Amino acid sequence: MKFHIIIPAHNEESTIGLTLESLVNQTLLPKRVVIVNDNSTDNTKNIINAYAEKYAFISLVNNQSSEAHLPGSKIIKAFYKGFETLDEDYDIICKFDADLIFPEHYLEQISMHFKANPKLGMAAGFCYIEKNNNWVLENLTNKDHIRGALKAYRKSCFNTIGQLKPSMGWDTVDELLAKYYGWTLLTDESLHVKHLKPTGISYNKASKYLQGEAMYKMRYGFSITFISALKLAYKKGSFGLFKDYMSGYFKAKKENITPLVSIDEGQFIRDLRWKGIFSKFKN
Repeated sequence: MKFHIIIPAHNEESTIGLTLESLVNQTLLPKRVVIVNDNSTDNTKNIINAYAEKYAFISLVNNQSSEAHLPGSKIIKAFYKGFETLDEDYDIICKFDADLIFPEHYLEQISMHFKANPKLGMAAGFCYIEKNNNWVLENLTNKDHIRGALKAYRKSCFNTIGQLKPSMGWDTVDELLAKYYGWTLLTDESLHVKHLKPTGISYNKASKYLQGEAMYKMRYGFSITFISALKLAYKKGSFGLFKDYMSGYFKAKKENITPLVSIDEGQFIRDLRWKGIFSKFKN
């Protein structure tokens, strides 16, 4: 299968070389790898250029975005700067982070999953972070959730869900919409990807409010938002985050911000979320 990979990168000089090295050593090489150098002020650009000169399938796109830290919208806008440079001749489109080290058989195994199931819309491995000199699972979400750091979409699924939303919550709403349109998702526990920078390490207070806003935009409603915010705050070990999430939700509701999904899609999402909540109580 033909893979197109897009990697937004901002000041990633310490990691981008390791990510690219793991991709050029894949047993199944990607057709294209586009790295979007998004307003970097370090040596990121030069490292990417060195790889682009050596490997014809790697290319660099320079992007000048704002210096504001806007999780979700900024990274997806950078993604589209890379997407614009690609042709339509691909089977799988990937959005990867610039701080990952993939096992050498990663793309080959992901390809096998897509080949085996025509209804498989999205697939990925698992992120591992280093703690006390050991690589352990970065346990922030359910194991059936595909992390935003390493998304891989079948082309038809990618288009059916309306591609990626430039908003906080893009890496949750994509899965919910995929399920709405009848696609299945797969996470392969045997694929261990080293995540060199733990998720959310650079989030500021303003960006944390955006998590609650995203829940509003996905039409969760108050009850599901409350439960989801409590769960996220617990996993991250901070009750303050719960208050931030709920404040973001109420702020978005007061401002009547446009949702990311339709009314019907929102109803499906709420039903799906309640089903998941009730199933956990039963277990």
